[in-house]
Amino acid sequence: MHTLKTIFPFIILFFSLAFISCAQKPKSQVSSAIENTWMQKSDSFWKQKLSDEQYYVLREKGTEKPYTGKWLLHEDSGTYTCAACGNELFGSSSKFESHCGWPSFDQEINGGKIKTQVDHSMGMQRVEILCARCGGHLGHLFDDGPTSTGKRYCVNSLSLSFEKESKPLKTSDTLTLGGGCFWCIEAVFEQLKGVSKVESGFSGGKNANPSYAQVCTGNTGHVEVVQIIYNPSIIGMDELLKAYFTVHDPTTLNRQGADEGTQYRSVIFYRNEEQKQIATSIISDLQLAKVYSNPIATAVEAFTTFYKADISHQDYYANNKDNAYCQMVIQPKMEKFEKVFKDRLK
Repeated sequence: MHTLKTIFPFIILFFSLAFISCAQKPKSQVSSAIENTWMQKSDSFWKQKLSDEQYYVLREKGTEKPYTGKWLLHEDSGTYTCAACGNELFGSSSKFESHCGWPSFDQEINGGKIKTQVDHSMGMQRVEILCARCGGHLGHLFDDGPTSTGKRYCVNSLSLSFEKESKPLKTSDTLTLGGGCFWCIEAVFEQLKGVSKVESGFSGGKNANPSYAQVCTGNTGHVEVVQIIYNPSIIGMDELLKAYFTVHDPTTLNRQGADEGTQYRSVIFYRNEEQKQIATSIISDLQLAKVYSNPIATAVEAFTTFYKADISHQDYYANNKDNAYCQMVIQPKMEKFEKVFKDRLK
């Protein structure tokens, strides 16, 4: 029904107030649902999963003795993760010797991996750091770091695991998503830090090099998609999917707002098993948390080929802001997105 965008702008004006939200969920709801499955684990679960020493530190907010930790003098390249849930916390390049008796880091991995709260224990006021995924106690944060960040994350070794770097860290990866009109989705992802390129096109169908008109018939099997090229060291696939599930309605089959047809279905095209696992895990978390009143219809399918749409569909919102569809549908969605993702914008 792309005719709504071009032939009947007055119809868009009439209906836009009814469908611009498209049952989108605030970022806080989507993000919290994904993380809350770990937050809701029982005490008995943690006692079974963790050693007595790890349980004392991670769940009872204890502190290991200084100069005894496994990772204090560790120098291998890789990623330090939460020993309880596997959440990636610190890159080895951020580790430094602080001579305080515990592993120290000058910055966390981007993406809200760590949360802080005021700690009044021990007769003093400090900033406690916790794993944002499972709530496990990590240590404390101080403003006396010797590097340019000025920060010192003082962390218990017992709170950490380590994944050795087996190959160079990726600086570029690609994700292909379908979530309704590609004009809308493209405009959203172009705003995020770590995203270097977003292209609109088609994927998932049987016809090679389909035209926009052919896809609009709904007979090609293709979906309107965006192909996102991003730097995983700046923004992870999980963060991209949080944005994805915030700005479109994943519960409507073959429809987004007034745009209806198989070309508008919600789908994540994965390129490898890691992408497949991340996608299915996030969908499972959202279903379990009952974020949406209806079941999630988003498909997770193997990527085959991406066919780039012609130039008139690239950067559509940026080049056509006076268009009725852009003003009444995309712009309100963009304004909402910019508010809830303000800390992740370029």
